[in-house]
Amino acid sequence: MNPNTGPHPGPTPGTTADDPVDAIIEQWAAARPDLDTRAMEVFGRIYRLARTMGDRMETAYARFGISRGEFDVLATLRRAGEPYALSPRQLSATLMLTTGGMTGRLDKLERAGLLRRSPDPHDRRGLRVTLTDKGFRLIDEAVGAGLDVQTEALHASLTDEQAGLLAGLLRELLAGTARADR
Repeated sequence: MNPNTGPHPGPTPGTTADDPVDAIIEQWAAARPDLDTRAMEVFGRIYRLARTMGDRMETAYARFGISRGEFDVLATLRRAGEPYALSPRQLSATLMLTTGGMTGRLDKLERAGLLRRSPDPHDRRGLRVTLTDKGFRLIDEAVGAGLDVQTEALHASLTDEQAGLLAGLLRELLAGTARADR
């Protein structure tokens, strides 16, 4: 057992219903009472939340005829600002995709008329991927729809103050894990 933290007692009675992670933690407490499972509680819930919200986001974007991955490409171009263009390499790096994975997404989005690929005027060997007017309109609608889904889920469970606190804590956790990976 970690002497600094001890076993985590689980949810405070009356505050939140048990969730599937609580059941897992209780099983580990019975099987291995020497373990501090606090990290498992945090990351298990983050993982389950990401899966649940990922499914909801996929549904929200499907109304626009795009997947989450395709949304990410269009959103990255939109966030880049005028002229809403990046190289395939820049897109791959931002989205942490292989060039092969990126090519498939670009092919589909180009066929749909949401972006176009053209020679890079500054690099004879390079390409530029540019958001079309149709893609611009679609991503502006899709990002609003996605944010509506996320906002609804957030406000159904947390106050604005709690959401801000959670965002800050997750920022610290993400930064700490990034430092550990260096």
